[in-house]
Amino acid sequence: MQEQAYRVILAMCQVGQESDERLAYREAELTGLCEAAGGSVIGVMTQKRAQLDGRTFFGSGKLEELADLATVNEADLVVADRELSPAQIRNLERVLPCRIIDRTQLILDIFARRAQTREGRVQVEIAQLNYLMPRLTGRGVELSRLGGGIGTRGPGETQLELDRRRIRTRMTHLRKELAAVERQRETMRGKRRRGVPVVALVGYTNAGKTTVQSRWVRDKANIEVPEGQNRLFDTLDPTARQVRTKLGNEYVVVDTVGFVEDLPHHLVDAFKATLEETKYADVVVVVVDAGHEPQSHLETTRRVLRDLGALDKPVVTFFNKMDISPNQPGPDVHAVETLYGSAVNDSLEPLYQTVERLLSLDEVRVTLHTHPNDFIWDKLLRNGRIESADPVSSDEWLVTAITSRRDAHLWQQQRQDGSAHEPQDH
Repeated sequence: MQEQAYRVILAMCQVGQESDERLAYREAELTGLCEAAGGSVIGVMTQKRAQLDGRTFFGSGKLEELADLATVNEADLVVADRELSPAQIRNLERVLPCRIIDRTQLILDIFARRAQTREGRVQVEIAQLNYLMPRLTGRGVELSRLGGGIGTRGPGETQLELDRRRIRTRMTHLRKELAAVERQRETMRGKRRRGVPVVALVGYTNAGKTTVQSRWVRDKANIEVPEGQNRLFDTLDPTARQVRTKLGNEYVVVDTVGFVEDLPHHLVDAFKATLEETKYADVVVVVVDAGHEPQSHLETTRRVLRDLGALDKPVVTFFNKMDISPNQPGPDVHAVETLYGSAVNDSLEPLYQTVERLLSLDEVRVTLHTHPNDFIWDKLLRNGRIESADPVSSDEWLVTAITSRRDAHLWQQQRQDGSAHEPQDH
């Protein structure tokens, strides 16, 4: 049985010199977030102000209009477009006929719905408790628990203090659990990195990262995996898929959690273990929806990557959804290369070739002298293509082959006799 959608009214505040276009974009994004959380937006109330009202978010007159709108439309929920303080929430609840939450709480709810693994659920719960702690309100002295006898706390604890202590205890337990998971992830990451390069797909939520990964796996590993759905925060838990070049060299493509503008710091802190997949990648591919505020989304993604310390490696920007984009965005001046296409309708071969070149997995031709029992023969048969092999003497052959640039350099380092010739681009 399908869950009935909550009836939601958006409370939007246009502050200072914010343009109408910018406000419309934020409204569309907040609507998408509500839909991702199982809500249906039935109305929008907007007020233009020089600055937010510190007590009630809206001015008193507009707040009365909002209350009337919620009453007439039998709204279940009002969602504010900015983070509310505990005092603002209390004051608004006294006036409105329904519950009110802010954008941060809405995003936390979506994450709670989507988290599939134990790690994801722990991360979300930590973020929720971080958000909840300053917003706890006690119900007065009637809930005080007076202590008596040896070892009690004298006058006792209020219910509010008890709730906060329980939250702190729970968060301590969750952080220990998350630390253990992080150690396991680091071990797995170490095993995966033994000679296997890693590519991380990052970007704004709903930019198409999961669809790009599924195409990559289908084209490079001949395996069908589910494509992403057209919804915000479709992927929370990182998914690593192994693929191969045409020569057979393996590398891993990791799909990561998406970003949003003003991503709540509670979530950034909680999801650092997940986001660090990007930090340890060899190449980062930033996937951008070319049709929806591409430059703004690109700046948001770059800011998060900078905070993670993940900009010390090659970054490729891929503008996705060009088949439905009205304009082609300008190139990303911070990326080593900017590519355009559609993960649904276009070939992604230019993206694969660019990434494989940056991983030194592109094809080169090598000419080398080797003896019949050299380790290079096995390597060439697995991850290469022999073009010619001519005996020079009884214990020496002259071999011309196609292999990856990475393997060619490794051979040159491993061979002590210096007989391998410099590889040439193929």
